[in-house]
Amino acid sequence: MTNTKKELLIGIVGPCSSGKSTLVAGLKKHMVHARNIAQEHSYVKDMWRRLINPDLLIFLQVSYPIAQIRRKLNWNLADYEEQGHRLRHARKLADFYLDTDLLTPKEVLEAALDFIKESSDA
Repeated sequence: MTNTKKELLIGIVGPCSSGKSTLVAGLKKHMVHARNIAQEHSYVKDMWRRLINPDLLIFLQVSYPIAQIRRKLNWNLADYEEQGHRLRHARKLADFYLDTDLLTPKEVLEAALDFIKESSDA
């Protein structure tokens, strides 16, 4: 039987240190076409859509304290809040929202894979 389903393009957005790159790498190992969209660095509210216009948009959230633990970035709370401001359009339109604070990379990957499977079966 031939697979006639269209391959979904998955966009991943979220603040720095939320796990975007790690999730994209994990999804690619499962043959999922995913792209990390650096929306948090753009003043254009729908840059995520203009760049790749994904079939599904996954939003990864991380709190400022956990982001600081994950990566020693040279930023402050105001910078983090600005990223949140730049991400608000993507957050509002995301198909799946996942707070990664208390999750391992494996748990984030499993949650994303479950969501993608449910969405592609619908």
